Amino acid sequence: MARPGRLRVGVIGAGRVGAVLGAALARADHEVVAASGISEESRTRIEALLPQAQHVEPQQVVEAAELVLVTVPDDSIYAVVAGLASLGSWRSGQIVVHASGRYGTEALADAAAAGAMPLAIHPAMTFTGTSLDLDRLVDARFAVSAPAPVLPIAHALVVEMGGEPVDIADADRPAYHAALVHGANHVVTAVAQASATLARIGVEEPGRLLGPLVHASVDGAISEAPGAVTTLTGPVVRGDAGTVAAHLAALQSQPETLQAYRAMARATADLALSGGRIGPAAYADIIATLGVDP
Repeated sequence: MARPGRLRVGVIGAGRVGAVLGAALARADHEVVAASGISEESRTRIEALLPQAQHVEPQQVVEAAELVLVTVPDDSIYAVVAGLASLGSWRSGQIVVHASGRYGTEALADAAAAGAMPLAIHPAMTFTGTSLDLDRLVDARFAVSAPAPVLPIAHALVVEMGGEPVDIADADRPAYHAALVHGANHVVTAVAQASATLARIGVEEPGRLLGPLVHASVDGAISEAPGAVTTLTGPVVRGDAGTVAAHLAALQSQPETLQAYRAMARATADLALSGGRIGPAAYADIIATLGVDP
């Protein structure tokens, strides 16, 4: 027997996120009836992850679906939603979802003006755009923003995809997304730069050298209370200005890495001072060595 409350789902933008979320809803017995995508990669994802969906234009996706995933790039969401509104595509009672971390439901205002129910649902994970992502969605956290009357719908959809909803106010979405980017994307940048430095001095497979240290550091930081610095280690926390100076000298030939090192060392010093890990004198020595304003 069909489960109650099943919806006809459409996907506008079958990129890595949209195709996987559509497949996750299909796994919960919703019917993905239509999907749009311009690139050859999108066409391939539709065939692989959404085999029952018709490959059609965005307007036809909206016409066919009760729940529409607008999973286009962040900078295109407003324009896509507004363009479809100008065609009279949105209708009352329709559920419209975007998966941007940056925006809240304001990005769906033109659909809401036509009576659609706007939901912002952002999975806090990275995507490969393959079926491997479906299992990774299980127990993942999803940032959810929606008007109070329809917030339970957003929660239910997240739970059906295997995730756990975390309510984020529309106004707080930029701060939420900045935190994720800083804590995840920028870590990748730092590790990539560190790997390149090791490779420059002849270390083979630098990832194997860095891996245990990076995993231990990240695991320790994640396990701490917000703002805690008990697991923070390294020369800055020890007040070892001489070692920091040696690092700066060693990185002179890598200006991008040097700039990032200096900025993160300054941030680390600030954190260590506010957390009581170093005193004012040691902090002043570190700042002077870094050559940044106190």
